[in-house]
Amino acid sequence: MKLYQTYLSPFPTRVRLSLYAKGIEFEVIEPPGIHDDTPKGSYFDVNPIGRVPALELDDGRILPESEVICEYLEDAFPDPPLLPKDPWARAQVRLLSRISDIYIVMAMLPLFNVVATPPKSWDQAKISSQLDEIGEALSFLEAYIGKEGYAVGRSLTHADGALLPILQLVDEWLPIFRGPNLWTGRPKTEAYWRTIGNDPICARLIDETRTALQKSMGRG
Repeated sequence: MKLYQTYLSPFPTRVRLSLYAKGIEFEVIEPPGIHDDTPKGSYFDVNPIGRVPALELDDGRILPESEVICEYLEDAFPDPPLLPKDPWARAQVRLLSRISDIYIVMAMLPLFNVVATPPKSWDQAKISSQLDEIGEALSFLEAYIGKEGYAVGRSLTHADGALLPILQLVDEWLPIFRGPNLWTGRPKTEAYWRTIGNDPICARLIDETRTALQKSMGRG
């Protein structure tokens, strides 16, 4: 298999979690133009949507969109499962992924655009407002995240793949905006983030994302 992705984008992380957990061998291909103005060129032939990730199967078929890819991998490679058997627990996995994608990521998007501009031009009032919105979204997560070491239950699920890169941005990227500590008042979420790296697959994903973040901030 081939995974078209970048390590800086949070969405391929959940796909890599599935691939690592299920022991599926794959090749990483980083297409151009995902994080800059470089023409995407032939990547549109791979994925007409032009975003990452996209998974190319061994037979040449290509599937885009991280959630859809994870669902396919769960159906095609059911062991080990990354969705609980219990219907309520399965719903919690989907809920946490939805909170991450719809509320936390969307609240962060304006700040992704801010960092592309010189710091002297940053509108601190707008940044502060956006950080407040992120904090509100994290409070939604606080209400539902598990307390047994993983996002849901006591083992890896798709929810961990969705949350890992986003909470890593909260911890390691958002401080550049010098806003409030967003862990304050969200002890379950902070405890999850502080301990999830004990899982070897999660530790690998965190290290991959950290390397990409440091490089993007000129520290790599």
